[in-house]
Amino acid sequence: MTEQQTWSQRFESALHPAIARFNASINFDIELIEYDLTGSQAHAKMLAHTGIISHEEGSLLVAGLEQIRQEYQQGKFHPGIDAEDIHFAVEHRLVEITGDVGKKIHTARSRNDQVGTDTRLYLRDQIQQIRSQLREFQSVLLNVAEKHVETLIPGYTHLQRAQPVSLAHHLLAYFQMAQRDWERLGDVDHRVNISPLGCGALAGTTFPIDRHYTADLLHFDNVYANSLDGVSDRDFAIEFLCAASLIMVHLSRLSEEVILWSSQEFSFVTLKDSCATGSSIMPQKKNPDVPELVRGKTGRVFGHLQAMLVIVKGLPLAYNKDLQEDKEGLFDSVNTVKACLEAMTILLREGLEFRTQRLAEAVTEDFSNATDVADYLAARGVPFREAYNLVGKVVKTSIAAGKLLKDLTLDEWKQLHPAFAADIYEAISPKQVVAARNSYGGTGFAQVHKALQAAHTQINLNT
Repeated sequence: MTEQQTWSQRFESALHPAIARFNASINFDIELIEYDLTGSQAHAKMLAHTGIISHEEGSLLVAGLEQIRQEYQQGKFHPGIDAEDIHFAVEHRLVEITGDVGKKIHTARSRNDQVGTDTRLYLRDQIQQIRSQLREFQSVLLNVAEKHVETLIPGYTHLQRAQPVSLAHHLLAYFQMAQRDWERLGDVDHRVNISPLGCGALAGTTFPIDRHYTADLLHFDNVYANSLDGVSDRDFAIEFLCAASLIMVHLSRLSEEVILWSSQEFSFVTLKDSCATGSSIMPQKKNPDVPELVRGKTGRVFGHLQAMLVIVKGLPLAYNKDLQEDKEGLFDSVNTVKACLEAMTILLREGLEFRTQRLAEAVTEDFSNATDVADYLAARGVPFREAYNLVGKVVKTSIAAGKLLKDLTLDEWKQLHPAFAADIYEAISPKQVVAARNSYGGTGFAQVHKALQAAHTQINLNT
């Protein structure tokens, strides 16, 4: 293509080689080639449908574009930097295949609405793939949770021991986060799935095109009602990056917990060799690389969101070359989210094992049952705030004596308040502490079983 001048005869010379390299996007927008071919085939069919070109010409263009697809899939189509971008690369090859008919493919179309269409087709496809991955992630969470309904784990607030909870309940919190992610991507998809094809460079076209025809061919839900908005809108990409950032937030929070749980200080989980690495100089080490990488990669997705916001914040209507910068961050965010979801799903399914004995010990070695002592008194007519203050003093004196609440004798309990009876020991046992929290959405075992059933129903209904 070096012998051809891409632009009109208004230009007397070619771009400086360094500027050509700076201007080109072919090295990354090759990612859009299949979507560009699909969009161009729909455009060719519309041109024939409306009589702008003949049906024979339309068929020739569609066949030529399909040949390019086959060449690309077979590794025979390798456009270089001289192509500038994937749109010119495809058009040039189409002319080589079909002759002068290929020069008609760009009738009633601009690269501005073309790239907008390609990007939406790409993102629509990627959203469905990510939603499928979220479902798999949720299914693994459910499978692990079902094995640990009555496994207890310390619950924390401010990273301080608060109250024991069912491990299944803890894992189901991440299920709910993933459910919101799944639903959020569905909302984003509604605004991704709008066709800008036919908006032209910015003002539409003089040709009698049928935008709804191409939208139907490409399975778009609607078309942009304003051509200026159609070619310059990147809200859909920003919304996706927001949704992607929240997916990464949730994966990163789970990653942080796994990192803590696998430390010697917690020892709640054991990392299996298939999902951990060692140290180059410390032979005893087993490092949680998967969750650490997920935690680290979260920042790069945040960065792409911030970059996109900065790119569009000062752009006058309509299209500006700045928008070429939308793709690398978008592509990288898609790839990062997909890779992290896959890695965390594998980690949960086969890369870690909960140390149930250690967890059982952990929920008996603190004062996380203190609230239940206050509740015990409140249920027997003692005002809660009075009970709260009394238990606070009990905890203080017990710590000073090196005792836990379960170690107090019945006489000691009765000295604290006459409402205490022998059933206090059952009331503050970890299993009972958890089982008693039977309010809707709570950690009580009965509620957890209901939550598991509801989660299965949720997945089956919305898959």
